[in-house]
Amino acid sequence: MSEKLNSAQLMELEDKHGAHNYHPLPVVLERGEGAYVWDVEGKKYFDFLSAYSAVNQGHCHPRIVGAMVDQARKLTLTSRAFYNDSLGVFEKYATEFFGFDKVLPMNTGAEAVETAIKLTRKWGYQKKGIAENQAKIIVCDENFHGRTTTIVSFSSDPDAYAEYGPFTPGFQRIPYNNIPALEEALADPNVAGFLVEPIQGEAGVMVPDEGYLKKAYDLCKSKNVLFIADEVQTGIARTGKLLAVDHEEVKPDILILGKALGGGVFPVSAVLANDDIMLTIKPGQHGSTFGGNPIAARVAIAALDVVKDENLCERAEHLGKIFRDAMEAIDSPMIEKVRGKGLLNAVIIKPTNGKEAWDVCVKMAENGLIAKPTHQHIIRFAPPLIITEGQLQDAIEIIKESILSFQ
Repeated sequence: MSEKLNSAQLMELEDKHGAHNYHPLPVVLERGEGAYVWDVEGKKYFDFLSAYSAVNQGHCHPRIVGAMVDQARKLTLTSRAFYNDSLGVFEKYATEFFGFDKVLPMNTGAEAVETAIKLTRKWGYQKKGIAENQAKIIVCDENFHGRTTTIVSFSSDPDAYAEYGPFTPGFQRIPYNNIPALEEALADPNVAGFLVEPIQGEAGVMVPDEGYLKKAYDLCKSKNVLFIADEVQTGIARTGKLLAVDHEEVKPDILILGKALGGGVFPVSAVLANDDIMLTIKPGQHGSTFGGNPIAARVAIAALDVVKDENLCERAEHLGKIFRDAMEAIDSPMIEKVRGKGLLNAVIIKPTNGKEAWDVCVKMAENGLIAKPTHQHIIRFAPPLIITEGQLQDAIEIIKESILSFQ
């Protein structure tokens, strides 16, 4: 196909030949660099979604792309039937970077969550002594941990679970940010783990009360229950700390990572735990053909190097405060609430004159900034963490102008 297609033609192609499981904003992107993306007509935008926080290090970061290209020229895939010269190097780097004995690499966030579930159940049977097939994992209302059949089994969102049953048993859902509910659920001796997002991203950047995570962790410890932190979206500097649990100095028993671990250029996920938990899984009991492949290993090292060398935790913390202050200062009846941590933020939009969050997002795109609504009335704002203060101020003006245009 030699003729270059325009945005309308490309959207039509997706609509005609692709499954209709997404409803994208009508923008067709062709190129990205740093905090910016360009559409096929050459229009430039600030990216304020960052591929749901997979692009924390910015689009096409040269160090990360370089690591991928260098490795791709040498060796791309061996499977885990053999050793390769990259995986052990990554495993040493990652375990020292995050402070765990062992890491189990996978590809996607959902795969990492599934891995953590299996690991928790193995530990429950082998170490806690729960009777076979009786292990329970506590989860939270409004959770989002992925879209596999098992994961949607414990979703509270009908869009995620409707008409996908029968569902996987062994999960108990309780209210998020509710310590008494957790304490009551933990009274069951068959509970093996508590799986929680430190901040619920897909639910609309729901930030729990200060102290919630630490109290939850302490309760889990008192009942010999694993505290499992799903940091696929909140981890790797997004919230102003390396991990969102670091805000309360909580060290999870199992840590789940994905998205930005691959720097936005390659799918990489991982589960980290100490030996007492990780070594309950023996050879042949879990795995992935692509998990821990040489490209993923080298990309992940480069991605974490960028986080450290470019001080992305500190940048997210500093710029996040500027962003929230600016949003709260906008004088508009459309802005009901602003919440977030670091550069993971949400603005709750009150429908005004028949205009909702989607309309605001379309207007922002017209003005050169892309973001996406969640749950019809919430706009999530999560730019790449490499964004400069000057760029952030320019972006804030676009958001402000877009919202005020509806008055």
